[in-house]
Amino acid sequence: MFSKNRIKEPFGDRVLLIIIYLLLTAIMLTVLYPLVYIFSSSMSSPKAVVSGQVWLFPVELSFKAYKSIFNSSQLMLGFYNSIVYTVIGTLINVLFTVLLAFPLSQKGFGARKIIMILMMITMFFDGGLIPTYLLVKELHMLDTRWALWLPGAFSIFQVIIARTFFQSSIPIELQEAASIDGCRDTRYLISIVLPLSKPILAVMTLMYAVGHWNAYFDALIYLRSEHLFPLQYVLRNLLILNSADPEMLAGTAATLRDQGFEQVLKYALIVVACVPVLIIYPFVQRHFVKGVMIGSLKG
Repeated sequence: MFSKNRIKEPFGDRVLLIIIYLLLTAIMLTVLYPLVYIFSSSMSSPKAVVSGQVWLFPVELSFKAYKSIFNSSQLMLGFYNSIVYTVIGTLINVLFTVLLAFPLSQKGFGARKIIMILMMITMFFDGGLIPTYLLVKELHMLDTRWALWLPGAFSIFQVIIARTFFQSSIPIELQEAASIDGCRDTRYLISIVLPLSKPILAVMTLMYAVGHWNAYFDALIYLRSEHLFPLQYVLRNLLILNSADPEMLAGTAATLRDQGFEQVLKYALIVVACVPVLIIYPFVQRHFVKGVMIGSLKG
């Protein structure tokens, strides 16, 4: 019954829809293929990778590269450091962002417009790398973990998004009712605002966490001790400087190295570095999409 009364789409709309689907499919394959190739190459034999036999699926399945990676104390220490930087850094970022965005969302805060203007200026002009380095040095944070946490304690862009969310998604009547019941601003923020702000908190957490996990430039500038290097810095040394950890090659014959084992090792290291972010995203995907839509549609 419904099929007979169904309104057919115009021919032009159907053609346009097909073109859009084909275009999106091409873009998806363009983005997906390098990831599949890296993953397949990391589990293939060095000879197959060097000879170009790998193009979609693993050839001569081998996990020697992953065994070498997990036998490397340097890599495992870098993995541990990246987890520490990401977890603690993200907590600091979210804490400072919320503590700054919440007062700026309150209409009774008279200086909020001036503060917003001053913060937005820093989005276009900053002190530069050398003044920042000198400041970090004067604060005695060089070659410490704090150098990777405090200089970027919050993002102005994330503060604006969080402030917009608090203004548009948290009814003012809730605050009025809470104040009548004697609820102070701190209690109101912790007990009412934050539980209602899961979408935007998920967005901020994922954005900050990915930024910390992928960061290597600050480590390159501020760190000198190898025991503080994050995973991405170790990965950079391997990919750009070709300075592989000797422990990862200790159990590898010289002939196998010549056949391209270091190349396979690079692919495996890229996969290991990407896995944590890929694991986190599904857990925050629902809140992430909702938070992004709120931040983009309501200003």
